[in-house]
Amino acid sequence: MRTRVAASAVCMLTICASVSHSSELQLFAWPVACELGTTCFIQNYVDHDPSDKTLDFRCGHRTYDGHDGTDIRLPDLADQRKGVEVVAAASGRVAHTRDGMDDVSVKVLGKAAIAGRECGNGAVVEHENGWSTQYCHMAKGSLRVKPGDRVNSGQALGLVGLSGNTEFPHLHFTVRYDGTVVDPFAEGAAKGECNSGRSLWQPTLDSVSNYRPTEIINVGFADRAVTMDEIETGEIKQSPPGSHSAALVAYVRAIGLQAEDEQAIELRSPEGQLIAEYRAPKLPRDQAQYFVSAGRKRGGSAWPPGAYTATFVLRRKGAEIERRSFQVDIAP
Repeated sequence: MRTRVAASAVCMLTICASVSHSSELQLFAWPVACELGTTCFIQNYVDHDPSDKTLDFRCGHRTYDGHDGTDIRLPDLADQRKGVEVVAAASGRVAHTRDGMDDVSVKVLGKAAIAGRECGNGAVVEHENGWSTQYCHMAKGSLRVKPGDRVNSGQALGLVGLSGNTEFPHLHFTVRYDGTVVDPFAEGAAKGECNSGRSLWQPTLDSVSNYRPTEIINVGFADRAVTMDEIETGEIKQSPPGSHSAALVAYVRAIGLQAEDEQAIELRSPEGQLIAEYRAPKLPRDQAQYFVSAGRKRGGSAWPPGAYTATFVLRRKGAEIERRSFQVDIAP
């Protein structure tokens, strides 16, 4: 039930630049047409640690070694197939583009097949005063700009995809100043430093800077046992339970889990009776993502009608840090 989530862009620099003159600071709009925390989530931040260890801008580990951007992921491939726009984070000129790479997980293709093209389909936009932004892993055939085009802040560049060195649908977004990587959450933070620096997000994006050490990105019910692949593809959403389903299963997927985290999920009948539960063992190590489920096979000719409720609880160092309840209505 666990898996490593990896994503990479062309450049793997980890140095964070500090801009000499505050007047030159470039502020950025959110580069994906989504609602953070609801229809998209941050999987990885910039790695601030110069060694082989990891450190994000809030002294956590929501990153991996050498990661040079912000990974803005969609909940699953079903959402990606609907078409989610990648937009210019600031006005500027398109310097480089690539298109034509297939939207296939690197787990299928292998890293050798995308060597030198880890960014996948993407674009680089140059802004004023030495700033630039890079947009990676976009959908094949979706790019709407070409080198030399002028773009405005918020203008669509293409769609979120699965091209290049990635296992999940997302945008890898990198900010650079004079060619050096800058963390847009912590401009000016020195190497190895966290809880410092300035946000480069526009003032209207205050919620973007609200650091989320752990997030729930998928919840639902199914009529059978659930796998991680079915959650990732979104296929499991095509199997909702009904009154005559052979089983009733609730599932939750979270990201940013830490070693020793404790997860529990329970399922209750319309009358409030506990009908299934699962308490996962403490995690032996940090996990980029993890899912748990609890379910039960149908005992009679049909499931009693009504609202079935699932509750997921995540505890860290003895304290409850996440709780989510959700329901499914079973008709007669």
